[in-house]
Amino acid sequence: MSAGKQDYYSLLGLTRGASQEDIKRAYFAAAQKLHPDKNTAAGETELFLDVQQAYETLSNPTRRAQYDATLPPEQKVSLPYEYRLIYSRPNLIRFGESQMLYIILDLQPPPEARRAPSSPLNVCLVLDRSTSMQGEKMDMVKATAIQVLRNLRSQDILSVVTFSDRAEVIIPASYQLDRPKLEARIQMIQPSGGTEIFQGLEAGAKEVMRSLDAKRINHIVLLTDGQTYGDEQECLALASRLAEHGIGVSAMGIGKEWNDIFLDVLATRTGGSSAYIAEPQDIKRLLLEKFDALAQVYAEDVVLETRPLDGIDLTYAFRLQPDPVPLLMDGSALRLGPILQDASTRVVFEYIILPTAVKSDVIDVLNGRLKVSISSSPFPVPALGLRLQRPVVDSPEGEPPPPEIVQALSRLMLYRMQERARKEIEKGNIDTGTRQLQALAANLLSQGERSLAQTIMLEVNHIREEQGLSDEGSKKIKYGTRALFLSAPKKELPT
Repeated sequence: MSAGKQDYYSLLGLTRGASQEDIKRAYFAAAQKLHPDKNTAAGETELFLDVQQAYETLSNPTRRAQYDATLPPEQKVSLPYEYRLIYSRPNLIRFGESQMLYIILDLQPPPEARRAPSSPLNVCLVLDRSTSMQGEKMDMVKATAIQVLRNLRSQDILSVVTFSDRAEVIIPASYQLDRPKLEARIQMIQPSGGTEIFQGLEAGAKEVMRSLDAKRINHIVLLTDGQTYGDEQECLALASRLAEHGIGVSAMGIGKEWNDIFLDVLATRTGGSSAYIAEPQDIKRLLLEKFDALAQVYAEDVVLETRPLDGIDLTYAFRLQPDPVPLLMDGSALRLGPILQDASTRVVFEYIILPTAVKSDVIDVLNGRLKVSISSSPFPVPALGLRLQRPVVDSPEGEPPPPEIVQALSRLMLYRMQERARKEIEKGNIDTGTRQLQALAANLLSQGERSLAQTIMLEVNHIREEQGLSDEGSKKIKYGTRALFLSAPKKELPT
């Protein structure tokens, strides 16, 4: 299609109501993918010129108004992904008490994308090499890093950074052609020093930024077995900047000494997640699974932007799959994480509806937009406006929640029970916390999760003796209840 016939809004992935800031951001995103300095593929120089023409027209208010006057009525935008919404109830009730509403958002790639080649990678492996990593842990990390190197496709870019109280670039970001030489560099890694995560994260960020490309999956995988001290805020600020560039972070903690709360926040700021590696022999399996998942990414970043609504409070958000994790609201935005080629991304939202909100016959419970970044798409994906509404009635209709809501909430209840117990114990309310853990164990036992229930009861005994959670027990319970989201429900045991 010639530039004269192009729909400039569609070219930039915009709706006609886009602000000047939206237009500017969309242009920069498209230009990054299509600039002739980076792309030599046939036809992309022409597309870049079209994008420039679109920006020059839409960024000028006078020219934009003249262009808008020539357009036919706006048609429904065709999205390069599928989405579905599931509500816990068909309507809200008009009465003087707060009500709860759960919504599941399910995102999937289109069928043709599930068979398409996946995007090339630009990944930095950031490895803790502090003194505590010596022995089996370091041996397994080095062996796995070498296996990752051998598994790379010709189009993938890998860099490797090690850190203790300083960082060192073992393999700079590049296409890995002389692999035997690079394997030797990995073999020479020796543990020493303390743990300063910011040193490694910053060096890893520089390597990914060197090869930053909107057509790639740009990601950092961090492995550590210890806690960092004094640089947490620097790490979190860096994670926020990485998210702005479309760079994700996955964090993996080995053993029991690392700070799971910190690594959770660090990763989820970019739409990533943390993982618990209980034993050194699990390093290879979990790290290779992470790289396999990165190679299956269809959309690397999904962000839900919301506007505040009177009387409507979003109190909790949790990604059910592919990597279960509670989500953090960053201002008005929620980073929902990636969409994989072979699995849906599913998020559950918990709302409290105040009595002041249910005055009319239909109310908005969410007003915002969904922004999806797809590296394989030559142009920005149009933002999807989401205006979710529920009718208000005078009396309940008695319709049961959909099975998908019931299953998700049954798992979520278990995870949140351990969250509440942990907070009580950390505040010194030992009796309250242990009772909550006992109730959690009873629930798990009734659902056939005997091993996790036994782990919890062992931790209850430890808490009574030591007046606090053990590092190992708290992680086993937290990540054990997360893993339940990825397993099929077991049959209840007979009473």
